[in-house]
Amino acid sequence: RQNFDIPQLFLYFVLQTSDDEDFKPAKKRRRRDAAKWKGSTAKRLKEENGKKMLTGENAQMCHQCQRNDKKKVVWCKSCNNKRYCGKCIKRWYPNLTEDELAAKCPYCRKNCNCKACLRMIGVEEPQQKEISEENQISYACHIMRLLLPWLGELQKEQMEEKKLEARILGVSMDEMKLEQIKCGPAERIYCNRCRTSIFDFHRSCKHCLYDLCLICCRELRKGEIPGGEEVENVQYENRGQDYIFGKNFHSKGENRRDSLRRRIDSPTGGSKSCSLVLWSANSDGGIPCPPKEMGGCGGSDLDLKCMFPEKMHADLQERTDKVVRSDIFEKTTFSRSDQCPCFDHSGTVRNDIKTVRKAADRKGSSDNYLYCPVATGLGDDDLIHFQMHWAKGEPVVISNVLQSTSGLSWAPMVMWRALRERAKGKAEDEKIDVRVVDCLDWCEGSLKISEFFKGYKNGRSHRRPHWPEMLKLKDWPPSSTFDKRLPRHCAEFISALPFPEYTDPRSGPLNLSVKLPAGVMKPDLGPKSYIAYGFSEELGRGDSVTKLHCDVSDAVNIQTHTNEVPCETYDLCRIKKVQENMRKQDLQELRGDLNSCTELRAQPSVDGSYEAAMTSCSMESYKNSSNGLHINAPRRDATDDVKDKVSPHKSVTKSDEIRNGTRLYYQRRANRKVHQDKASDPPIPGKSDEIGTGIRRKVHQNKATDPPKPVPEKTEKDKAGGALWDIFRREDSEKLQEYLRNHASEFRHIHCNPVNKVIHPIHDQTFYLTEKHKKKLKKEYGVEPWTFEQKLGDAVLIPAGCPHQVRNLKSCTKVAMDFVSPENVGECVKLTDEFRALPSAHKAKEDKLEIKKMALYAFLDVLEFLGRHVEG
Repeated sequence: RQNFDIPQLFLYFVLQTSDDEDFKPAKKRRRRDAAKWKGSTAKRLKEENGKKMLTGENAQMCHQCQRNDKKKVVWCKSCNNKRYCGKCIKRWYPNLTEDELAAKCPYCRKNCNCKACLRMIGVEEPQQKEISEENQISYACHIMRLLLPWLGELQKEQMEEKKLEARILGVSMDEMKLEQIKCGPAERIYCNRCRTSIFDFHRSCKHCLYDLCLICCRELRKGEIPGGEEVENVQYENRGQDYIFGKNFHSKGENRRDSLRRRIDSPTGGSKSCSLVLWSANSDGGIPCPPKEMGGCGGSDLDLKCMFPEKMHADLQERTDKVVRSDIFEKTTFSRSDQCPCFDHSGTVRNDIKTVRKAADRKGSSDNYLYCPVATGLGDDDLIHFQMHWAKGEPVVISNVLQSTSGLSWAPMVMWRALRERAKGKAEDEKIDVRVVDCLDWCEGSLKISEFFKGYKNGRSHRRPHWPEMLKLKDWPPSSTFDKRLPRHCAEFISALPFPEYTDPRSGPLNLSVKLPAGVMKPDLGPKSYIAYGFSEELGRGDSVTKLHCDVSDAVNIQTHTNEVPCETYDLCRIKKVQENMRKQDLQELRGDLNSCTELRAQPSVDGSYEAAMTSCSMESYKNSSNGLHINAPRRDATDDVKDKVSPHKSVTKSDEIRNGTRLYYQRRANRKVHQDKASDPPIPGKSDEIGTGIRRKVHQNKATDPPKPVPEKTEKDKAGGALWDIFRREDSEKLQEYLRNHASEFRHIHCNPVNKVIHPIHDQTFYLTEKHKKKLKKEYGVEPWTFEQKLGDAVLIPAGCPHQVRNLKSCTKVAMDFVSPENVGECVKLTDEFRALPSAHKAKEDKLEIKKMALYAFLDVLEFLGRHVEG
């Protein structure tokens, strides 16, 4: 027997009777005790209330909200497992009835947007379209046929530079061997002068590794400034909120039209002569390395180098000739018909064709109609029909593309939840800020994402003048991470893409971006979301627009969600007063004389109506709207047979709606006049503004002094388009640029300042042509765009080289992706050359597409594919 003293006996007793868990760390003990208390408390409360956890057929747990206290849930008869409560069905699945959900729940439809499903790992990729071997051969021959002219020009350009180098070195072409530069998989080589990507032949310094593209070499030999002339950055003054809303003027004795013309016409030869003195080509055509002031070392001449094997082009020509002479190539090339099904043999649009929409009214032109098929009715023959229009540089609109998807919600709140669940390590939801752009002053700011989406649904106004605040979400989520942050929505978007042979970013056989090999860095082509507020009428200043621009590649844009803000959200009378101030400000600054107001009002417009000549603040046509506000609404010709044409945005206003709106306006004005004749009206009691959320609401109106304003009935316009598109033809680009240069002083940009410098009217992205300007453009230059409304589920395919602009009529969400079709490689190269001539600080300067490298790899890919079939 062992002898113990009192302390030892106590310790022995504790060790024998205690559980090992009592010696766990204090933090774990607290967690365990809290869990036991919580479980016992919940059990005790249920026993007191007489409730038991329901399981099996009696279960009441909603799959969406994970609550079991709902009185009624709808069971799915397809899986007999999932249940949804009525509140969640109404909020998150408004397009599903209870009977439809009972037949097949969102989980079975694969479009459930609950938290668990949104953060689900391992999203199933959309099914790729199966392409038969015959069609693969046909598509490869189609690409080769279209790229052959470009390849010939490329080889000619490189051979001329190689001959020049041989003459400089005093050797023959056969004796000269070029050094091949190796480029890593994640590396790009750019011209140090013009920032254009280099993909093969170029000149480089052996000492400082200064690289120069062949185009810059040619320009330097001609005595031109390589890569374009540098200009000073444009600075716009912030003149405050009063100036933005037209409450004060800015005049320095010279009207802004003459001031802008003087700046545009001012000589800029100083920088040119200075650059040419510092750097010029040798007499024999050699290019010296530029001096240190221009980024080089000035130590030696630049040597001609290549990135592909030097003998590749000779081998390429031989293999190409073999394929072109084959029966396969000849058969696929001459088996196509040039007769478009939309027109008869006389060139007139067929009356029985329902897949065309008149979008322009150009006299003597045959391209006023756009090809607008329905996605659910597309077949194999429609691809050939599409190619006929696409080869002409015409945009194509495909409707109902979302019907081919699972139906996942594109509501911004659902996208936010999906993104939020994958944002690991981020701050709390309420503290997440996003970058937004105000379309009034075009300045960026930060806003809580919850506040932005609140305004998306309910509207948002500037606090002081109650002017509609049109915000655009900037780069959310970033396009480079769209597929990672929103994998289910990315898969949904890809499954909605029409004509996947062209648009599929994974395996589209006619999408040249797919042809890049695995070891080559690929450009960021999207997808990218565009979420913005909208307003049905043209405000003139501060409209929710994407300004006129031109994409370097083809693009497809799908409208995935729209939301209409109630018209009573905004005070239209206050908007009218602000517009009057803006009109006066424009008159004062443009012409320096407010007395010209009467003169301008008397000038007839293009359509015969009398309205002010100022663009962004005309108020003469507001009488013709049902809500008392319709800016710059041209008259609709009674003989106009345009089907679905949304030419000047009046296009969607019904004639009876205009009459009712006009009658309502004059009735209200007569009532106000009667009260004014009797006595000045006292302030209306009980009328207050709810400013806290930035949203204008009418709380109370005195019915004795002003009759209640009826809410306009929903029209087809309200149920239809969410965005108004204007797409110009490529051949009209020069005239369009000339018009914008001549009228640049009539447009405003950052801080609502007048445009004070024009580098490139389209690529600057500083202009939006209102209805007034579009009519003036047609009158002065005969140029008219294709104008149409993009409805929910519409996909717009925009060819490269077509300038276009968009105005949002509702709060809407659009998702876009770029692609490169073989028909438009020439336009992509042309735009790349235009971008390289811009100043170095220009936002469109960088060559992100690398079209020449992409086209060369695509040609090598189809040549390899066709070579196997020709030899076989």
